Amino acid sequence: MDYGYLLEEALKARKAAYAPYSGFQVGAALLCADGSIYTGCNVENSSYGAACCAERTAFFKAVSEGKRSFRAIAVVGGKKDEEVLEVCPPCGICRQVMREFCGSDFAVVLGRSSLDYDIYTLEQLFPLPFDTF
Repeated sequence: MDYGYLLEEALKARKAAYAPYSGFQVGAALLCADGSIYTGCNVENSSYGAACCAERTAFFKAVSEGKRSFRAIAVVGGKKDEEVLEVCPPCGICRQVMREFCGSDFAVVLGRSSLDYDIYTLEQLFPLPFDTF
């Protein structure tokens, strides 16, 4: 499947990141089962625990609008005002949030551009999630 369009949305979302402490901007674009897309960016805070990653921002926006079924998420990240050169995998907390709503075959698209990306399943990135059921 071609996820270039999803990467383009993540790259746009990255521009809105609020990252005055790390200077590392992340954008995410979440593809819902109905074809709608929700974007997110990282939002830092001087109290670091109060920050929120781009991936969780996208998920929380979608869930707050009633979405519960998802196909894929595209993630891009890099230093402010620099081109994305390396992939930016989700942190452990974001992987756990993804697992709350998605199955092991959920696609996680890690990109450098809309033409240069790698696709992983959630199971590949998070083989042993915390699960209470």
